Amino acid sequence: MASSFPFSCPGGQRAVPRREPRGERLYGRDGILPARKVLRLSGKGLWEQLRDFPTLLWLSPRLGLDTELGMELICLLGVLASFGALVFEPLRDSLLFALLRVLYLSLYQVGQVFLYFQWDSLLLEAGFLAVLVAPLRLLKWRSTAWRAHDGVTFWLVRWLLFRLMFASGVVKLTSRCPTWWGLTALTYHYETQCIPTPGAWFAHQLPVWFQKFSVVATYVIEIAIPLLFFAPIRRLRLFAFYSQVLLQVLIILTGNYNFFNMLTIVLAFSLLDEEHVGRWLGRSKRRHASTWPPSLRAVLSTLLELSAYGFLLYWSIQRFGLEINWEKRLLDSKVAFTYHEFTTWLRAVTLPLVGLGFLSLSWEILSAMYRCACVRGCFWKLWATLQWAVFATATMGMFAISLVPFTYIDYESNGKLWPGIHQMFNAVERFQLVNSYGLFRRMTGVGGRPEVVLEGSYDKQTWTEIEFMYKPGNVSAPPPVVAPHQPRLDWQMWFAALAHHSSSPWFTSFVYRPLQGKFFEGVIRLVQVDESRYPFSTQPPVYIRAQLYKYWFTSSAEGSEGPAPWWRRQHVQEFFPTVSLGDPTLESLLSQHGLKVRPRAAAVPRSPPPVRSPP
Repeated sequence: MASSFPFSCPGGQRAVPRREPRGERLYGRDGILPARKVLRLSGKGLWEQLRDFPTLLWLSPRLGLDTELGMELICLLGVLASFGALVFEPLRDSLLFALLRVLYLSLYQVGQVFLYFQWDSLLLEAGFLAVLVAPLRLLKWRSTAWRAHDGVTFWLVRWLLFRLMFASGVVKLTSRCPTWWGLTALTYHYETQCIPTPGAWFAHQLPVWFQKFSVVATYVIEIAIPLLFFAPIRRLRLFAFYSQVLLQVLIILTGNYNFFNMLTIVLAFSLLDEEHVGRWLGRSKRRHASTWPPSLRAVLSTLLELSAYGFLLYWSIQRFGLEINWEKRLLDSKVAFTYHEFTTWLRAVTLPLVGLGFLSLSWEILSAMYRCACVRGCFWKLWATLQWAVFATATMGMFAISLVPFTYIDYESNGKLWPGIHQMFNAVERFQLVNSYGLFRRMTGVGGRPEVVLEGSYDKQTWTEIEFMYKPGNVSAPPPVVAPHQPRLDWQMWFAALAHHSSSPWFTSFVYRPLQGKFFEGVIRLVQVDESRYPFSTQPPVYIRAQLYKYWFTSSAEGSEGPAPWWRRQHVQEFFPTVSLGDPTLESLLSQHGLKVRPRAAAVPRSPPPVRSPP
């Protein structure tokens, strides 16, 4: 969890006077979006505040701290607790994970647009599952490495992985995005994603037929293979595990998506068993030598496994028109179904998938009940049964409320859910226990990657670009490798470039900071940690403006004198008008978005907007 805090800083920064923590640069009193604007008093009691807007930051005034110091304290506690759990095995406890989850939720509530990403929601949901799965060592007077109900709570991790992957595949088609339907999405993705890696440049050079086949493979891994998560045959689950890991590793090599891909791989471990993990660790228990002829069970298992692989291959060939073109020596592919056919299929399978999940969970619950009955000793049998009842009830409750966000993929199916399930979900929605997912719904930047370039000037004649550390700017600068850290400001600059600046109110506040002369001491360290690379380190600019460019990766066939550039770009238009301190346009925008510095006022907290994700 420590690496996923929104204001963890990369190392190697030079010490400067009055060095502000990164949290203050985003959320401090002089930050881009001050957190104190979210936490305004409403006359309610403490418990009502925690119930309606759950964050420990409500306690800050009672501890004599302001909101910014409270956030720093939460971050420090999270780092220490995470490090302790990493180093000391006894601290890997349910209570400690509950503390970490509460701390991150407290930051999430005031994080505003910089913290409302799908992977933040995924981390919160996975964190709550960790509370259910982890042992309770700190308060347990009889320690044991095995509990009869472990399989029940651990099943929720597999169900979360299924919802994440299946929905991410489905939304690409329900969005009607022409690049996903034309299988050309990856010809744009590598250069238009938020922060590409150097590997993205090389992947972008691959032939179009391979890019289209990669999209087909993505559909198979995200839509078809997740059905194998619940297969009774062990080797099918192992095949599903390595398929998911392959996809996540390829994403890691070509894009900076912070902790998301590593967290997804961790979730995929729910598909493994102790024997397979034991082989990695060299602790595998030797099995008895196989007998001949094989048992009927082994034969049927093998036949079912081969049938599953054969059906998966046949389905892929038929649905995506896979055909080898021997003349051109390539693999042709195309979507061989219509939007209506797909939505009809989705409507037909959504509720049966819910039924499949219910049957799989029911089997785990019954198996756990049998294991409780096998526990020796009347007292321990009763104790195991009591734990089973509690955790089975909690697991069924989590499964029930997760059906609401899961069925968002088909609203007709969502409407068929029992009303009580919707009521349960609405009652706990503010705690982010379960969430809906669906990454890369639409591919942006088809006509070129839109990029905002900030410029400063002293005389309104000569303009100097302000280069960011991570996002594209200088065409000769190579893409960075920054994961698992997520530079939140650079990511939001990517979103800002997709629309008019009025769609990103925080951008006005961001532009306001350098004109105040506070840029280098505070916000500038979100842009540059190296003072020598910031052109206005000695004197703040008098004027600020922003230009919109289109960026493209260069081609491997392009030649150039000197170091080869990674990017080429073309100016499009002005993104943000030229402003200076006291400028009526700037003052009007700050007032319009409620970003002018004012004394603390009384109001109710604002509800978080929907999570942000790459379209």
